Amino acid sequence: MKKYTLAALGLLALPFLANAQASVQSLLTLVGTILTSLVPIAIGLAVVLFLFGVVKYVAAGDDEAGRSSGRQLMLWGIVALFVMVSVWGLVSLLGTTVGVTQGGTGTVPTLPAVP
Repeated sequence: MKKYTLAALGLLALPFLANAQASVQSLLTLVGTILTSLVPIAIGLAVVLFLFGVVKYVAAGDDEAGRSSGRQLMLWGIVALFVMVSVWGLVSLLGTTVGVTQGGTGTVPTLPAVP
């Protein structure tokens, strides 16, 4: 199964090899867009995990095992939220300290043209 996944990813990368200079810029833009989209999704999943733990805790009633399971889900949801927001804040603080702004475009080194 792993061979087929790697082969499929390799075939998807072939168009980038045809025009390498333009593809590096578009590949970096694509990766940046995907990573930017994943952050809110991950935070949303952590909130859903926490809320699912609350529902499980409340629905368990007198069942101690169910309440304990709900408590664990709430705890892990809060830990995930704390870690993600803390890292987000540290990256922002570091960027502000160094003078790097978020967003915008970067400069990609150009490759020499083949005659």
